[in-house]
This record gives sequence, C-alpha cells and structure tokens, in this order.
Amino acid sequence: MHTELPSEEDYISDLPQSIVETILTKLPLRDAVRTSILSSKWRYKWAALTQLEFDDKCVLGTHDRTLAETNLVNFVSRFLFLHDGPIHRFSLSTAYLQSSPDVDQWLLFLSRKDVKDLVLELGEGEWFRAPSCLFAFKKLVRLELVRCELDPPLSFKGFLNLKHLNLQQVLIAPDAVENLISSCTLLESLTLSYFDSLELTIRAPNLKYLILEGEFKDICLENTPMLVAISVAMYMTDDIAEHFGQSSSCNFDKFLGGVPSLQRLIGHIYFTKYMSIGNTLGKTPTPYRQLKVIELYQVSFEDMKEIMVVLRLILNAPNLQELQISGSSNSSSATEAPDLDFWEKECPRECTFERLKIVKMTDMSGVPHEMGFVKFLLGNSPVLEIMSITPSVYVTEGRLNLLIELLRFRRASAEAELIFVQDQNSLQKLVSLWLSENNGYPSLLILSA
Repeated sequence: MHTELPSEEDYISDLPQSIVETILTKLPLRDAVRTSILSSKWRYKWAALTQLEFDDKCVLGTHDRTLAETNLVNFVSRFLFLHDGPIHRFSLSTAYLQSSPDVDQWLLFLSRKDVKDLVLELGEGEWFRAPSCLFAFKKLVRLELVRCELDPPLSFKGFLNLKHLNLQQVLIAPDAVENLISSCTLLESLTLSYFDSLELTIRAPNLKYLILEGEFKDICLENTPMLVAISVAMYMTDDIAEHFGQSSSCNFDKFLGGVPSLQRLIGHIYFTKYMSIGNTLGKTPTPYRQLKVIELYQVSFEDMKEIMVVLRLILNAPNLQELQISGSSNSSSATEAPDLDFWEKECPRECTFERLKIVKMTDMSGVPHEMGFVKFLLGNSPVLEIMSITPSVYVTEGRLNLLIELLRFRRASAEAELIFVQDQNSLQKLVSLWLSENNGYPSLLILSA
C-alpha cells in the first residue's frame, strides 16, 4: 500500500504583498534585489517597492572611485528601468556622485511617478545643479536637498502639497528662497542650514517647526502664527558683525514679535547677541502664553543688552516651566561690573514665575550679573524644584566661594533643590573644603559630571 506524503507548503511565496514589502523595506536595496532567487514568485517582488533608499552600500566595496561611481549609476538606472508601480519615497545619498546627467534622467523619470518624499545628498566635489524637472514634482510632501544649486523657474508656483522642507548647503538667491517658502502654503517644518550672509523674511502661515543655522544678517518672521518650536544658531563674520553694529531696528520684535503659539525656543551661539540689537526691556507685542521651554547658549552676562534679551523672554512667558542657559565668559569671577544696582533698582520686583520648575545654568563663571540673575530666579520662582549649576571649566579657583554665595540666596520655593555639578577631578577637593568649613546647608546636592 502506497502512502502519499503531504506536500510542503511554500509559506514564503504566498505571503501577502503588504508583508513582503515590509520585509523588503527593512533590507538594503541591494539585498532586496537579491531576494529574487528565493522563488519564481519573488523574482520581481522588489520591483514593486514604493520606498527607495539608494546609498553607497548599493555597490560592492572598492577603492576605485571611478568604478564605484559607474557601478552605482548602473545599479540605480537598472533598478528604475525594471521598477513597476508607484514610488512614494526616493532617497539618494552618496559621496560618489556630483553633477551627473544620469541624476537628471532619474529625476525626470521620478517626476512622473508622483513621488511624495524626495532626498538628494550628493558628493563633496562639484555642487549638483538641480534640473528644472525637480519643480515638476507636484505631489511632494517632503523635500530634502544637501549640497546643491537651486534656481526655481519664473513659472514655478510652489509645491502645493509640501509640508517639510530641508535645505542644507544650498545655493539659492535670497528672493528665490523667500518665494519658495511663501509659495508652499502648507509648509509645517522648515530647516535652513549653512547659508551665508542671508537676509531672510519668512511668510508661512502653517509653519510649526523652524530650524535655522548659518550666517544670517537679518531674520524676520512676518506671518508665522502657528510656530511652536524654533531653533537658531548664528555664525558671526566680520561682515555680519559690521551689519549688526549699523542696525537700528529691533531684532527681537522682528524675530519674535508674531509667534503667539511658541512652545519651545532654542537659541544657540550669537542668538542673544543678535536679539539684543535695538532691544529694550518691556512687554512683547503678544505674550508667549504657551512658551514652556527656553534654552539659550553662550549668553554673555557681561553684556547688559544680552541680559535684557533673556529677561524680556522669561518675563513675557507666564507659563514657562524649564529654563536652560549656558554662559560664554571664560574669565573667573569678577568683582566689578557696570550697573550692579540693576537687580535692585530696575529689574521688575513684582513678577513671579508661577510655573517655573527646572533651571539649568551651565558654563557658569560667577560674574556679578550672572549671580544676580540666579538670585532673581530663586527669589521669584515659588514652585521651583531644581536649580542646577555647572561651573565653567575656566573657573578653577573660587568654586567653594561660588557655592557658598549661591546657598545664601533666598528661595521662594521651600522645595527648591540646588544641584552643583562638578567634574570628577574637582569633586573630592570641593567636598573636603565644604565639610571642613561648613556645617551644611539644606537642599544641597553635589554631583560629578
């Protein structure tokens, strides 16, 4: 009697297309193509992928740059030639290609595929000049360009569906970048990095997230009522410094005068310097009622104009919860400073930071106005939980005196804990001095960084 054995089921070949695509998208494209050997049904599964990520891993390792470039061009061209169906995302990130007619042809092909997410990051040689067909991507939702030259045609009316725009090291005329931003009416996220001597006016009624990094002469936020998060890093050159010195307008009002929805503000190098031009201590046109987090880096507490910027920000943010500030002074604690009576005579006394819970002061040098600012915060923050102090690396002597002075300040919050962050080398010496000279203060914690 003959018994027929049950045939083995081919689970791999019968997987639903959605699961197949999930598997393939987890693989580098070169490996995804190799799945064609699994079975006849898998031979062209990779050709229906909608998320395409091309990078230098698509070619075998070789020290011959010309050969690597040729192999990459052939791989991408053949992949796109055999591709069947829509392409939702196309990313090309490679050090091998710069300006190339092949890239232009790929973009022309993709412009007819209703791509929604496009990323181009080419090599460090000659900058890639984007072809005119780039502006024919009508369905784009996200666009990221790195190291390229952009020249929108006069007939270009904007990417009407674009929500995320990221331009890094992009050569584009100032008026062209302004028109590009304003013509993308649905834009929600904007990143501009490594721009040189740019005077920029941003009009984007739906913009929520803004990141700026570069040499900016001037920044004006003219129609940005929905902005919730801003991060700015400004680089200083002699040309820009001269421009700052000649400016008479109020940069604070131009940049932050119309952002009523702001929730988080991060200002990196030279931000407070820029904001101090034309600024005066007073109310803003619109209070920042939703602003909960402020981070300011390299603030000079030896410059009253920069101090005024910090005060104006926090005094107009009634719901501020977290404040982080790093100093920029590389000197040890000074004994003299102009306007030392400011904190007693001119600084608003009636203000209270009703929701401020966390304050982090880093690179603190102990200059008089810096200490005055800390005293002001401690005395006017009734729900403060943590005041974290990290001394500057340049302050090698007098750290104990700095700590003692901090502990003498009145605290409006009985729950406020002072955390003094020390590097490991200074920690043991400071603790020994503290124990030998003091009986201890409440709510003190010394940590090693």
